[in-house]
Amino acid sequence: MWKGILLVLTGACSFGILSTIVKLGYQQGFTLGELCALQAGIGMVILWLLHFFSRAPTPSLKHRDVRTFFILGSSTGMVSITYYLSVQYIPASVAIILLMQFTWMSMLAELIIYKKRPSPIQWVAVALILTGTLMASGILNHNNATLHWQGLVFGLLAALCYTIFIVASSKASGTLSPVVKSAWMVTGAFVLICCIFPPAFIFNGKLTSTPLLLWGLPLAIFGTVLPPLLFSKGMPKTGLALGAILSAVELPVAVLSATIMLKEAVSLIQVAGIFIILLAIAAANLRKRVPAL
Repeated sequence: MWKGILLVLTGACSFGILSTIVKLGYQQGFTLGELCALQAGIGMVILWLLHFFSRAPTPSLKHRDVRTFFILGSSTGMVSITYYLSVQYIPASVAIILLMQFTWMSMLAELIIYKKRPSPIQWVAVALILTGTLMASGILNHNNATLHWQGLVFGLLAALCYTIFIVASSKASGTLSPVVKSAWMVTGAFVLICCIFPPAFIFNGKLTSTPLLLWGLPLAIFGTVLPPLLFSKGMPKTGLALGAILSAVELPVAVLSATIMLKEAVSLIQVAGIFIILLAIAAANLRKRVPAL
């Protein structure tokens, strides 16, 4: 159990530092397309190398499960694009809070698509998440700078794309190994990103003449390689409910890294809002472990 907890926590922490790395990359003059394409491209190469060294058979795109996860990868590509666009306009500590709105969006999606009604405690959790978001966003701080509406819109779009991914992947179990599944998903994400942002840096010399590769490498490792592998190993040991609670550590890690590395100010009201969001996520998922009376 403790090994599973450690694996899930490490995977969540990896996700949590992405927004800070991207923000620092922007400060170095790199663009959204360059960072997104490198994250997916390097991650794709690493995952395929891990697969080939394992000497396991490689299923082609003719395999139904491969096609499913290749298409699912496009939704993860859209998560990266919209999330990193949000970071361009608003603090990284606020962008991650908007991304966490997938928690109530996924409940709403289940209600609309599968007619699965949330439990009373889940409705309470939604109210707490929205209240915590209002507090954690910094809108209630009188001395806080105005948040750009573009950043808010892109942050919510990232949460929506992540919701689509969660809902779709919940119905796509498949028979592929975690490495192959992740490799095909990241390949799908890379194809989509390159269609939107053609990787000109490959041909114009920017990849070798600037430290761009040094920024793409940590994004790939912490964003596309470690989390899926760690979650696939840790989630079976912790269970889905406890795993979901543990993965919420991504939120405080993102805020803490933005505070330390980016010097973003976080007020007591925002800290209280983050605590409320974490409490709501824990309550909603713990309820799944308690049998109905």
